[in-house]
Amino acid sequence: MTARVEAVCVVFAERDTPSRRAPRTAIDKRPVTGPVRVETAGLTGDHVCDTKFHGGRDKAVYAYSAAEARRWADELGRELPVGWFGENLRVSGVATTDAVIGTRWRIGTTELEVTEPRVPCGTFAHWSGEPQWVKRFTARADVGAYLRVLVPGHLQAGDPVELLTVPAHGVTVRDVFTGAHPGRLRALLAGQPDLARDAQARVRKFLNRLEEQVPT
Repeated sequence: MTARVEAVCVVFAERDTPSRRAPRTAIDKRPVTGPVRVETAGLTGDHVCDTKFHGGRDKAVYAYSAAEARRWADELGRELPVGWFGENLRVSGVATTDAVIGTRWRIGTTELEVTEPRVPCGTFAHWSGEPQWVKRFTARADVGAYLRVLVPGHLQAGDPVELLTVPAHGVTVRDVFTGAHPGRLRALLAGQPDLARDAQARVRKFLNRLEEQVPT
């Protein structure tokens, strides 16, 4: 299967949330047609409301796999429209959650780099309307991938996703999310100097827990 962008999504409308800390959300994203400009801050026409935990250079673009979306739709027994996960890019034929951290993609005239996992929050749970959604999403660990923009440009639905480089360390977005393969996580910290700050913090937290469990 050729790797391609199935849809490009930006904010359709802001929505209210029950959170005092973040009373508004821009999770309601829907597909747009034609070329979309992508800068280091993300897609033109897109934005985030909770800038403390969302957005920024390392979370400029969020990609979710069509295959993972279908698995959720089957499990939940309902249609999940493109953009339901709050994704900017719905892609097929290419790994997102199982992409290696630091993998570089060319889409259209842009170049993007896989940086870190999406961590589900209360806003996502409220949006989903599903019971225990954060727990279930975490357990499945099909979380998709955040990307930073290395080369700004334009992309659109139907563009192929070309893999430019895949780092040899082999640590995936899923590994960073779940804490699997601690040996490789240590290698990631040592060998990926530009590792996203939140990914660094998550990996160090997992490794510190392991060290605390070692008997002295």
